[in-house]
Amino acid sequence: MKPTAKVREAVAHGAHSVPAPRAHDTPAEVGSGPVAVLRDAAVRVGGRTLWAGVDLRIEPGEFTAVLGPNGVGKSTMIKVLLGALPAAGGEVRVLGTRPGRTNHRIGYLPQRRSFDTSMRIRGIDVVRMGLDGDRWGVPLPFPTARRRVERARVAKVVELVGASGYAHRPIGQCSGGEQQRLLIAQALVRRPELLLLDEPLDSLDLPNQSAVAALIGRICHQEGVAVVMVAHDVNPILHHLDRVVYLAEGGAATGTPQEVITSATLTRLYGTPVEVLRASDGRLVVVGQPEAPAVHADRHDTPGSGHGAG
Repeated sequence: MKPTAKVREAVAHGAHSVPAPRAHDTPAEVGSGPVAVLRDAAVRVGGRTLWAGVDLRIEPGEFTAVLGPNGVGKSTMIKVLLGALPAAGGEVRVLGTRPGRTNHRIGYLPQRRSFDTSMRIRGIDVVRMGLDGDRWGVPLPFPTARRRVERARVAKVVELVGASGYAHRPIGQCSGGEQQRLLIAQALVRRPELLLLDEPLDSLDLPNQSAVAALIGRICHQEGVAVVMVAHDVNPILHHLDRVVYLAEGGAATGTPQEVITSATLTRLYGTPVEVLRASDGRLVVVGQPEAPAVHADRHDTPGSGHGAG
């Protein structure tokens, strides 16, 4: 997360704080290698191994989904990439260095609830918080070169996510899909090299899920931003994905969607018969997936609906 954590926590209704980059850290050169690398990585929470043996390499401009039942550590993987939780084994490198050292080069959208309808702050001001929400005081009353550049950047990213038509409305008066587009713009406004999204399609209806998924896929591939998205259902994002990480209690499977979301791979991962079916409309259905663990490790406890391949 960028140094706007405290303001974004208030606006996004409960985002978790993440360590700010330290002055003595030396980030890797932009574009000098993979965005993130995990080698035999493992995580333990409360004495329980959530996942282990994760090998993953994410290149610039790749779209990666983290899938699996609730409670297996999907959101925990985001925390590990941000440096908010250390890996219990293996190696994790983000933007060429240890997690947490380059968070100013990462955009982060945590899980959230919808804004209250009484929230009067404008959508464009929510986006601007991604630029200056960490600064004290109020803006200077007269234009400066810096403010003109920032204003142009905010306008550009609002246009990028297709929110120009409603960005000046109060955020509480925007629909769920419109709010999510504005928050994605907030996460993009500092030109991150890695975008971490924790269930951004949650609570959206199917048309909005498809629209937001297509938007994220376009930003990822056209803007060269690597995206890691936690998702419950793979179907809305399936056609945009380059790579998937499918988590089960204690283990993981990584690779392309064609490699991982198969009956053989998921059966081996879960240790129980799992069948992957493809419906006539192209949607995947996973049959026989085990229930979520009794003790949930992720920060949300809502039981999974069991639909789709996520």
